[in-house]
Amino acid sequence: MAISSGRNFWCLCSSILLVVATPLVAAETKLFESVQVTPASEYTFGIEGPAADLDGNLFVVNFGKPGTIGRLPAGGTASEAFTALPEGSVGNAIRFDRNGTMFIADYKKHNIFAIPKGSAEPGVWFHSDEMNQPNDITIARDGTIYATDPNWKGREGHVWRIAKAADGTVQGQVMSAPRAMGTTNGIDLSPDGNTLYVGESSNGQVWSYAIRGNALTDAKLVKAFQPDTIDGLRTDITGRLYVARILKGTIALMKPNGAVEREIALRAKEPTNLAFGGSDGKTVFVTQRQGGFIESFRTDQQGREHCLQRERC
Repeated sequence: MAISSGRNFWCLCSSILLVVATPLVAAETKLFESVQVTPASEYTFGIEGPAADLDGNLFVVNFGKPGTIGRLPAGGTASEAFTALPEGSVGNAIRFDRNGTMFIADYKKHNIFAIPKGSAEPGVWFHSDEMNQPNDITIARDGTIYATDPNWKGREGHVWRIAKAADGTVQGQVMSAPRAMGTTNGIDLSPDGNTLYVGESSNGQVWSYAIRGNALTDAKLVKAFQPDTIDGLRTDITGRLYVARILKGTIALMKPNGAVEREIALRAKEPTNLAFGGSDGKTVFVTQRQGGFIESFRTDQQGREHCLQRERC
């Protein structure tokens, strides 16, 4: 009788657990529902520049103090120290190329650092005193870096093209453009690499350009948000744009023509940037200035950069 009752009780509990567990699993995988991943205050007010490597690690600048880079291990819930930049340098953006090299934009000292795969030692890859500051960067299939260069006080900016020349030296210059730009901030490429998207924080506008060597042409206004409400942006493999709506607390998901499909609600109000990661490239990680933490949500397409690293795009 006791054993029989015990079996009945165990079966009942198992059934209850199954009923309870099933919705939780479903909730975890629900698309576009953001959750906080790391504890508050891990990062400084300058939390920015998220980028994921192919092992699923997420790297974010300014872990604990300015000038550092933190790493959130794959599946982890707390960041750890990865490396520190040279004295006086402060990172603002991170990207990976197809070889797994990490590039970091140092806005304080006007450098682009490179860290080879398997290393944690940053080396100067490019420097120019002519920059206001390298703010955000994106990397093309051939390794060319496009960097936004805002002048915050003047509420204007430029885009730099930085690439290796035939002699192996790294050279950079301001790209010519058909219009005067606002404070250039978020930047990314279309999946085919022919279109460059640039966000201008001062006027809240996102523009697209065709790339012709060192020139930007065919300027088109993609979307105008309220001034001072956009920060970083990324594209997925279908060409959609994900725009961090700082102060609004959302990620705007929109088509290349500017039509907004949805506004993804976040856990805090000051998202600075985002990156695709996870094993399938469909987890979007968001850096939150308000609270100094990382949150994430699942989406239905993998990111362009994730696909590029796997040499499938």
